[in-house]
Amino acid sequence: MQDEPHSDPVRGIFWMAVTGLLFVAVTALVKWLGTDIPATEAAFLRYAIGMVFMIPVVPVVIRAQLTRRQWGLFLTRGVTHTAGVALWFFAMATIPIADVTAMNYMSPIYVAIGAALFLGERMALRRILAVVAAIVGMLVILRPGSGAMGAGHLAMLFAALVFGCSYLIAKVMADETDPRVVLFMLSTWVTVGLAPLAIMNWVTPSWSQIGTLSIVAVLATTAHFTMTLAFRAAPITVTQPVSFLQLVWAVLIGALVFGEGVDPYVVTGGLIIVGSVIFLTWREAVLKRRAITPPVNATKF
Repeated sequence: MQDEPHSDPVRGIFWMAVTGLLFVAVTALVKWLGTDIPATEAAFLRYAIGMVFMIPVVPVVIRAQLTRRQWGLFLTRGVTHTAGVALWFFAMATIPIADVTAMNYMSPIYVAIGAALFLGERMALRRILAVVAAIVGMLVILRPGSGAMGAGHLAMLFAALVFGCSYLIAKVMADETDPRVVLFMLSTWVTVGLAPLAIMNWVTPSWSQIGTLSIVAVLATTAHFTMTLAFRAAPITVTQPVSFLQLVWAVLIGALVFGEGVDPYVVTGGLIIVGSVIFLTWREAVLKRRAITPPVNATKF
């Protein structure tokens, strides 16, 4: 497919590379916090702090005049995403950064499956093969029966699944209302959903920990903005392949900062999954239909 008018592939690739680095930085900071703060509390504080960025959107939400059905879908997405965020924070505190990054690439694969089941997307042979390849990649990472799979891996496995479900709902709602409303409702419902879970096992955070989570909120918000810049500059078929750099940076940060060994199974499995996601994106571009496969980062918090 040819680039869109005024497309700037170099700029799109640059901003997507920056986006990936920012998201890996978010992951590294959450891992640095470790288990001193329970996963649900850390996630709650991240979203509560991030709500500051949502204040300017309040008038837009009021003018949206959401229907009862739309409120229900937003609530459903909030509950789903809340579970995913809690699982993600737990996984980050317990398993290597590279493992989390590689397994997160499964979210677009789950979206492709969900789109076929619930949005009427045709599950063509090529898409089925891509899904199968991604599952093989996940099995290479987990290696069931080898002792390599722990509670953190299971948490990330389900986190990627529920993030995929969350994205499907977001896609439906983005077609019906302002994207800013979609983001506001997600932030609000996840903050509300995490609050009781955080209170159940509350540990008073230090100012240093609050500061770290504030930086996480800023970096995550910035990452979503730079991702938007990437999509404006070039088609997703150009920017999506750059997402594999996240795995490279995750491996480097894990090794250099946290002393994590480079696991060839994780790298190999991650590359297989990345290849599947890129293939799905390319096929949608070839068929010239509206993209169902999301960018890797779109399903994350």
